[in-house]
Amino acid sequence: MTLLPAPPVGGLALPLARDLALHGDRTALMTAEGVVSYRDLAGRVEDTARRLGLERRLILLPGANTVDALVVHLAALSAGHPVLLVPGDHPEAVESLTAAYDPDVVVHFGSGECRIEERRPGSAHDLHPDLALLLSTSGSTGSPKLVRLSYENLQANAESIATYLGIRDTDRAATTLPMHYCYGLSVIHSHLLRGAGLVLTGLSVADTCFWDLFRTAGGTALAGVPYTFDLLDRVGFADMDLPHLRYVTQAGGRLAPERVRHYAELGARRGWDLFVMYGQTEATARMAYLPASLAIEHPGAIGMPVPGGSFHLEPVEETPGNDGTGELVYTGPNVMLGYAHSPEDLALGRTVDVLRTGDLARRTEAGLYEIVGRRSRFVKILGLRIDPRQIEAMLERHGLDALCTGDDEGLAIAVARRPGWDERRIRRRVAEECGLPARTVHVHVLPDLPRLPTGKPDYQAVRALNRPAEHPAHVTGGADTDDLCALYARLLDRPDVTPGSSFVSLGGDSLSYVEMSIRLEQRLGHLPHSWHTTPIRELRQGPNGQGRPRRRRTVETSVALRAVAIMCVVGSHIGIFALRGGAHLLLAVAGFNFARFLLSSPERRERTHRTARSIARIAVPTMAWTAFALLISDDYDLSNVLLVHNALWPEAGGRGIHLWFVEALVYILLVMTALLAIPLVHRWERRFPYVLPVTLVGIGLLTRYELVGLPDRAQITDAVTVFWLFALGWAAARSSTVPQRLLVTIAALASVPGFFPGEPRRELFVMVGFCLLVWCPALPSSGRINQLAGLLAGSSLAIYLTHWQIYPIFDGLSKHLAFVMSLLFGVAYAAGVAWLIQRISALRGSDRTPHFRRLGVARTRLRREVGRHDSPAGSLEDRRADSRGQ
Repeated sequence: MTLLPAPPVGGLALPLARDLALHGDRTALMTAEGVVSYRDLAGRVEDTARRLGLERRLILLPGANTVDALVVHLAALSAGHPVLLVPGDHPEAVESLTAAYDPDVVVHFGSGECRIEERRPGSAHDLHPDLALLLSTSGSTGSPKLVRLSYENLQANAESIATYLGIRDTDRAATTLPMHYCYGLSVIHSHLLRGAGLVLTGLSVADTCFWDLFRTAGGTALAGVPYTFDLLDRVGFADMDLPHLRYVTQAGGRLAPERVRHYAELGARRGWDLFVMYGQTEATARMAYLPASLAIEHPGAIGMPVPGGSFHLEPVEETPGNDGTGELVYTGPNVMLGYAHSPEDLALGRTVDVLRTGDLARRTEAGLYEIVGRRSRFVKILGLRIDPRQIEAMLERHGLDALCTGDDEGLAIAVARRPGWDERRIRRRVAEECGLPARTVHVHVLPDLPRLPTGKPDYQAVRALNRPAEHPAHVTGGADTDDLCALYARLLDRPDVTPGSSFVSLGGDSLSYVEMSIRLEQRLGHLPHSWHTTPIRELRQGPNGQGRPRRRRTVETSVALRAVAIMCVVGSHIGIFALRGGAHLLLAVAGFNFARFLLSSPERRERTHRTARSIARIAVPTMAWTAFALLISDDYDLSNVLLVHNALWPEAGGRGIHLWFVEALVYILLVMTALLAIPLVHRWERRFPYVLPVTLVGIGLLTRYELVGLPDRAQITDAVTVFWLFALGWAAARSSTVPQRLLVTIAALASVPGFFPGEPRRELFVMVGFCLLVWCPALPSSGRINQLAGLLAGSSLAIYLTHWQIYPIFDGLSKHLAFVMSLLFGVAYAAGVAWLIQRISALRGSDRTPHFRRLGVARTRLRREVGRHDSPAGSLEDRRADSRGQ
């Protein structure tokens, strides 16, 4: 028998949280770590409810799409404790609301543990017995204005959603939205109510790993805001094989009618339904839905009231009234109790009976409701009443994605860049439509529209674009976060960096990761294993949740291997020592970084673009230096300049073979780019990221052991005979479990011996380096060693290219001098190439940089108020040579 702490007299508990055990051994949660049944979940909820105690207390819970956070949330609601649910990824909101509401219990998550901080034995507050949940209306602002929701609100809304979606106990819904966002929370509640499963993850739909988990779990449901659908377009959602998908829901803002129709038609072809929905936090989540069968015919409608609710339209002064337009007013059991502005308001009961949405709507002949404007967004400029939403709709008819807001001084309009439309043309169009002077219309053409973490439009950031640029306030992550944002902006040439950005989302790749990893380790004192995919705001936290760096310094293993390998290459060629194998080890590092960075984007076109850019950054500096060497010496000929010498005359000796490594790497990257550009292979790699490189290792070993009838190794290009090393590095990067890492390690230890006949030291060097790459993400180091390693690793391609012509100049004087001068000249050549590329990038981007900067200033100024915006885009950076080019 399951016993839970009973709520106090007069209080309630949430049935869907209290009755979890009724669903028995059905699967409740599916995560990357494993599966949790309803029986197990109920047991964990029961244990946590006991820890929270019998007396009602206000519990502040940082929301996150994790098992621990969900367990605490359900435990509190099942035991009658009101929950103040705050954004778990926004520490400033946690601090602000903790100070404003003085919760009795604060839950902390860190280092894989859940810590419940009991700030007092009882409660300092008078808590109304109906009060169940407190949510912010602004997502992540930390504003003290909260929505008070009751147990009846939560249960009724979950019941109505489960009814009109037809949720079954066999469904599996992915948590594509944050738990602290009412839409994301409604997905959780409605599916738990019906005994369905949750694919519990914090991954974005833009992440390949999300789709791996979704397919493995047999996902049947996806939820998204308009921005989610932009991401779905980017990742090729229309071509995905999702055999279990039953329905997709959309809310959180208006999705353009043509986009609704497109996805409804796509669903009709692929066997799933699209439900467009409408809601507000004040209505717990949902107020209206558009049945899937009507989406194609009525794509501009929000539909009909949810079961148990009703609408009516009230006339307003802003509209003529003769077209049936009025303010949309909702009534139903999911209407909030009211707002809370301070702890004293937690004692209040119901202060609101109907919800005035602030939206202007009309009822169509088909009996469906359509939103036509927003009452509260009207602005009055020079005596003219302007509806910004109508301006957005007008620009949308011209094919422009825009956000419009303003005040009595003028309009602020952010427009996503589109060829043929500049600020002047857009300003003139808006001014003519509205009858306003052009001076009152301020247009800002941007690469991406600013959005909140939930994907909703960020109108405060748009409004801030009109303000004069000023020194950005350090408001979101403290000085550390702003300092890291500035570092990312400088090294990646991206002035629009925000605390939610990551190295990969900003387009960082293997060409810029060396300097970035060294600088980050220098700033943080440690380097997280997944730093390249970690948001900046989380990087500022030290290993124990502190901002202090460790005393012991580390260096990323791939950086150390590049530095050591290039020194071994140069030193062996000069004759200072005989430690060969550096170039072959670097091929494995090349494959490792190919997977980490060039394959980081799930979008096929973006992957192709990144790889092509990397190939160019290897080939162009190589061809430039080779052409120069051809003019001053007889070391090379035209085939070397064109990077075809090894392909045309693989059996030839002499100096012409010096560039075999670069040619082999370029050929391998070209073939891999072409291979992954095939849609079928691209989908296979995304679905089986480990299987594909392991398969390629097997294919590469056929040529390594000359098992496919090819000519002798000396008669074919090195790209064919060394490809298996590149594939091994790729497989190592995709190894996420110990058995997978063991497999690639065994493959390397078995295949390297014998590849260099009579050179056991060379084979040992390659094997030891590969094992370090697989098993040791970072190595002990010091600050000065890190600086030296970063300099050499970042310049390794340039050192490799130039040392052939530099060391003979000094070899007669001193081999050690020749070694040092070869390294120094290569570093100088790398710096020169980086400066030239930076100048070219600056010239090409000069027309758009001011807009990037204005958006960056606006976002920085408003971080505390409006959260973050993750803006994936390509990088313009090329500070150092490619990690694969030695």
